[in-house]
Parts: sequence; C-alpha cells; structure tokens
Amino acid sequence: MKDVGKSKATVAAERVMQRVHGVSVTPHFCRIEDKPPEFYQAFHIIVLGLDSVEHILLLKLPVMLDKVVFYHAMTTNFRSQILSYLAIHPQARSWINGVVCGFLEYEDDGSVKQETIKPMVDGGTEGFKGHSRVIIPSVTPCFQCTMWLFPPQTKFPLCTLAETPRSAAHCIEWAHLIQWGQVRGAEVFDADVPEHMKWIYEQAVARAELFNIPGVTLQHTQGVVKNIIPAIPSTNAIVAASCALETLKMATMCSTGMSNYMMYMGAAGIYTHTVAYEKDPECIVCSAGVPVAIEESTTLEELMQQLCAQFPEKLATPSVSFQGCNLYMRGIFEEETRPNLAKRIIDLMEGATSGVLIVNDKKLHGPLRIQLSINAAQAMQT
Repeated sequence: MKDVGKSKATVAAERVMQRVHGVSVTPHFCRIEDKPPEFYQAFHIIVLGLDSVEHILLLKLPVMLDKVVFYHAMTTNFRSQILSYLAIHPQARSWINGVVCGFLEYEDDGSVKQETIKPMVDGGTEGFKGHSRVIIPSVTPCFQCTMWLFPPQTKFPLCTLAETPRSAAHCIEWAHLIQWGQVRGAEVFDADVPEHMKWIYEQAVARAELFNIPGVTLQHTQGVVKNIIPAIPSTNAIVAASCALETLKMATMCSTGMSNYMMYMGAAGIYTHTVAYEKDPECIVCSAGVPVAIEESTTLEELMQQLCAQFPEKLATPSVSFQGCNLYMRGIFEEETRPNLAKRIIDLMEGATSGVLIVNDKKLHGPLRIQLSINAAQAMQT
C-alpha cells in the first residue's frame, strides 16, 4: 500500500533498479508531447508500449542498451516487468511516429541520410490478441502506412443515445456525452476524478432504470468511459518478450531482426504469424516525397489549397519552400512572401517541371516533402 498515490513512472523505476543491479532508470511522468523533439532525437532506439497520449512511463537504461528509450503504458494492475502492458491505440503511436519520421533528412538525390534514422519497436495487446513490430523509418512501413491495421473505435449514434438506448453502454455514453454537458455545463469532465465517474455512473443507472436496461455497474461505467480493455498477463508477457528480443537484436546485431510485423492470437489456442508488410511509397509521413501533379497554370495559392484539400488532417496553414528558397512563409515573413501566392508555380521554380517542395504546418511533426510534377506538355506549348 505504500505506493498508492504515487506516480506509476516513479514506482516502476524504483522496482526495476531494485531488481536489476547496475541499471539506472530515469522516470518521466508527463505527456509525451511535452518533451521537445530533441529529447527523442537523443536516443538510438525507441520502444513503444502506448495506450494513450495522457499516460506514459519513460525508462532510460544506460547500461548495455545505452541510448534506448522504453515506453511503458500506465495500467491499473501494475507489474514491475518492463513493457508488462502494451495496449493497442493508434493516437499516441501516430504522434511519436510523426516525430520520429520527421527526423529523416535526405541527400540531393532523394536518398535518406542513414544517420537520421531512429528505429522503433512497438508492441500492443488487446485481451488475448497482441502484436509486435519493427519500424525503420524510410525502410519499413511506419504506423501511417499501416493505419488500416488498427480496429475502429466503438462509436454510438447520438440519436440512439438520446432517444432509443438499447444497452448499458448506451446509457453510460448518454450520461458521459450528453447529460454531463447539459447539467454541469462548461465543467470539464475528468475520468480520473472519482466524483466525476460516480456522477456518470449514477446518471447511467437512472437512465437504464427508465428504459429497463440491466448491466450498468461502476466497473462497466469505467470501462466504457475510459475504453478499458482487460489486460491478460500471458499475452502481455509474450508480446513484451518479443519487443525485448527485437530491441536486443538491434542493439547488439546478434541476429536477424523481425520482418516486420508479428501477430499473436491466444483466444482459441496459441497462434503467431509474422508478416512482411510493404511500405507505402506515397505515405505522407515517411516517404521521400508524396507525388502531386498540377497544371502549368497553377499558382502557389491554388497549390496550397489543393494540398490542404488532399491532406486535411495534416495541413491547415502551410508554408512552402523550394530548394532552400521560401515561396510562402507564415509569421514574420508572411508579408514579404505574400506576392508569390498569385504567381505560377512553374515561374517560382524557374521553369522546372518537376521538383521537391518542402511543406511545413503546425499540424505536422516534421516537414512534408512533395514530389511535384507539372504538366510538361502544356509547359512546352507556352
């Protein structure tokens, strides 16, 4: 009971140092985006075990695996093993994926500079299912390349929640998404505040009784609101072992690494399968450049509008440069570069009909490279 109320990051660090002689562990209890890119860039290998952006444990092990970062998901049933719980959740992974792929730098011929590659090892579990994977940015698929692998999150139509609830989960989500705002106004709901969770539970119980729906419990309420998936120790141990082994291979080059995705299924027996997924050559995050074709008459402003429409989740207020020259920049250079918006791209590129544009945006974790091609036939007729 002495650890109750303490940060799990601190407790985990203490336990690891007690169990493994000579290991120095530095815990960081914070949001992963609170750390600047330079923090992650300082490490050689990044090992992920993320279930959310909000809760994460960072273990720095400067022993044999010097310069290796381990991320440990915060779990209710904490165990002292490194990487004991790895839950599948794409949001946090997308964030760190964008940061690490943003470290990539390229030679003039478009080839990646090897020293800018930061390998990642990732593992996740969901009940009796799990996976581990190796990501080498620009070489193997990144998270964005294989986003389709993640199962969609359960969502309920608001009309069902408001008018015709049919399950305990409907009643709970009604209390969470609708009733909270109507009754408690602008007060921000925090699932980690016991009083908030108790209020949601009581409202859900009243809603369930009104529609004669059984099954609303405090535990179920917590599971629905927090999207909690029970952790199976055996699944965690198998996936954690796979992640540790792949990290060891990278650090020591003692054996051939995984290529590149291992899935584990333990619900009906034990089954594993390794798949070599292919990298998306047009990936907006890790590719050498996303191909974009335009007409010869296209202006810079029109191109920026086209890019924002093509990549709405990544671009909102882009800045664009070409061969080190700022074509349009936000902030203090906006007035200076504003006249370029009305100019044709082909003129700004001094007649070139192809080239690489560098796009930056506040939504991006690193620069977006655009492999631009201009309709050469029209350009020659001009």
